[in-house]
Amino acid sequence: MSQEWFEAARAGEAATLKSLLDGGADPAATDEAGETALMHAAHHGHLDAVRVLLAAGADVNAVSPQGWTALAKAAYNGETECGYVDVVEALHEAGAQLDARIFFGITPLMLAAGGGDASVVEWLINNGADVLAANEGGRTARMMANDRFYVDVINLLTEAERQLGVTEEGTCSSTKSVVKPQVVNLMKPTTH
Repeated sequence: MSQEWFEAARAGEAATLKSLLDGGADPAATDEAGETALMHAAHHGHLDAVRVLLAAGADVNAVSPQGWTALAKAAYNGETECGYVDVVEALHEAGAQLDARIFFGITPLMLAAGGGDASVVEWLINNGADVLAANEGGRTARMMANDRFYVDVINLLTEAERQLGVTEEGTCSSTKSVVKPQVVNLMKPTTH
């Protein structure tokens, strides 16, 4: 049954999940990687499946051995190259911690910013995510967005930092821009 359970979560089959729950499925069960059905449903943006699992008592703040939470999985999915605002919102309403850190001290805001998902970044900022948080390498969400030139995300984070009193001149060391101009000398080959 567990194979069917996790497949239903990944596919977003809310009715199948409900049926399996009625048959005694454990909402806290983990797969071979230590991830819950809620993590799988959140990662694929399946809001109805997420709601069924939350209603059944799935732990919204469960952490996989790799450090993932359902909210981090919903903040950005590298396979689909997007996050899922409605799932992030449902998880937060159920008590998910917005700034829970996964491996290397990365927060959901950093994941969304690094992936360029402006809608998730905006929702997280508006709901109290720590804009100035830095990972174990000292990098903030804005630095991660700067790396990939995600202008919409950079603008959102810069404005949020400005509202917190941080200026571009770097009154807070974690907000200095990592994008620096470089001079490249191109030399023409000499012709004789």
